[in-house]
Amino acid sequence: MLTINALVAADSVLIPMQCEYYALEGLSALLAPWNRSAWPQIRSSRSRACCAPCSTPQQSRQRVSAQLVTHFGDKVFRTIIPRNIRLAEAPSFGKPALFHDRESRGALAYLALAGR
Repeated sequence: MLTINALVAADSVLIPMQCEYYALEGLSALLAPWNRSAWPQIRSSRSRACCAPCSTPQQSRQRVSAQLVTHFGDKVFRTIIPRNIRLAEAPSFGKPALFHDRESRGALAYLALAGR
């Protein structure tokens, strides 16, 4: 109940998404209780979904991304965060990706997203 109360109180919600089928299934399960209670209030606020594709076939990414756009409309960010070895190794160095390698493709994509 605490999570739902926090979401109702929030003025915006960012939902990071991997463009994979099972992530979309997880999103459906996550939103199910909110559809009955708090989610309509959240949906009317400034909620956004962030689509972050990974190493899945291009056609599959496009299909999942299209479903996100169908559900969330213009609230889906167009910024794509690519999978990148420098992003993956940053936690093992105990650093955020931007401190580990600020010039990597993944870090630059996160900066672009933050700029939106």
